[in-house]
Amino acid sequence: MRIEDLEDVLTVKDIAKFLGISRAKAYELANSDEFRTIRVGSRILIPKSSLLKWLKGETDH
Repeated sequence: MRIEDLEDVLTVKDIAKFLGISRAKAYELANSDEFRTIRVGSRILIPKSSLLKWLKGETDH
């Protein structure tokens, strides 16, 4: 999966697939405040821009 293939808003499943990690590890990461997340009910959504900043070592909060 390439960065260009990612949607603007990602799910935990999306980041797990992109990073090559388990869904459990992706949930752990999403709940760690490493990057910005948006909660909609029980869903956790991650802005693509926030994930990319995190990958570059930049903070988004």
